[in-house]
Amino acid sequence: MKIIRPIEQKDYQSLHTIAEESGVGFTSLPVNEELLRSKIDHAEHAFSDNIKNPSDQSYLFVMEDLETGEVVGTSGIEATVGLNDAFYHYHCGKVVHASRELNIHNTVDILTLCNDYTGVSEICTLFLKESARQGSNGRLLSKFRFLFMLEHQHRFSETVIAEMRGVSDENGTSPFWQWLDEHFFSMDFPTADYLTGIGDKVFIAELMPKYPIYVSLLSKQAQTVIGKVHEKTRPALQLLEQEGFSCRGYVDIFDAGPTVEANLQHIRTAQASRKMPIEITEGIDSLDESDAPLCYVINTKVEGFRAVAAPLVINKSTQVAQISQQHANALEVTNGDLIRFSPTRIFC
Repeated sequence: MKIIRPIEQKDYQSLHTIAEESGVGFTSLPVNEELLRSKIDHAEHAFSDNIKNPSDQSYLFVMEDLETGEVVGTSGIEATVGLNDAFYHYHCGKVVHASRELNIHNTVDILTLCNDYTGVSEICTLFLKESARQGSNGRLLSKFRFLFMLEHQHRFSETVIAEMRGVSDENGTSPFWQWLDEHFFSMDFPTADYLTGIGDKVFIAELMPKYPIYVSLLSKQAQTVIGKVHEKTRPALQLLEQEGFSCRGYVDIFDAGPTVEANLQHIRTAQASRKMPIEITEGIDSLDESDAPLCYVINTKVEGFRAVAAPLVINKSTQVAQISQQHANALEVTNGDLIRFSPTRIFC
């Protein structure tokens, strides 16, 4: 069984391994011991602090295989972005060049550097090892965050974003960055990506072009990848689109990957969720899915947070959620404790 829990100091080596496996473009986990240990410290404080309003908290979770004790994935939430460090995007817009006398009217695409997402919450740092990419693991690792955020709404913004990895090759070369590098930076993409990951963003303000960029002036290769995702990121993007996320014209400043957003209250898994006390009932695991549908289930704690995918039955007469002893143990809950859950299959 796989559970999701807050990261702990003992998970450092697992986090380092995941940072190495995630590769170039996974900005939130650079391979840097000091930074990774700092991320764990920051997360532990976020889970233990009594928060009244969102600020710079960073919640980092791990997925653990209870049978082996192996950490097989990570998933994170930034309570807010851009409050301490500038949070940059390009916004895709248009300008019109027109002359009535000459009967000429040209609409031109432009990219404008902005900080429009300052203060919103971000889901991030999602990575699942290939050995664990089966069943509902990947979806659980992504979607449990919406239940956690809804349960503890005062810790987060109403707007939630996700930055999707843009197009790059097996060597980490980004066509979009190649054009910026040639004209403004003289720095390869992995280096720029790494500096951003460790929080060194001063070079962006110093070197990034200050005025809107006319897309037609970019190389053809750079133009074609604007708003496109890396092939390994397509499943993650599709999952978020199914949840109601959409791109509003913002792209990453390095690889031009799209940023998608949604209102927390409108995210499908959050909307479909319910909160009930539990009743531990044996035999739930052996029931057909039509009788005990598989659900994403979380307890209502913060510091002692746990999430699992588990069969669940609602007793309509008593209005309690029935789960097995095995899953109750994994969630660290007992009879009468509250849980929040959402079905893995949501029908419109």
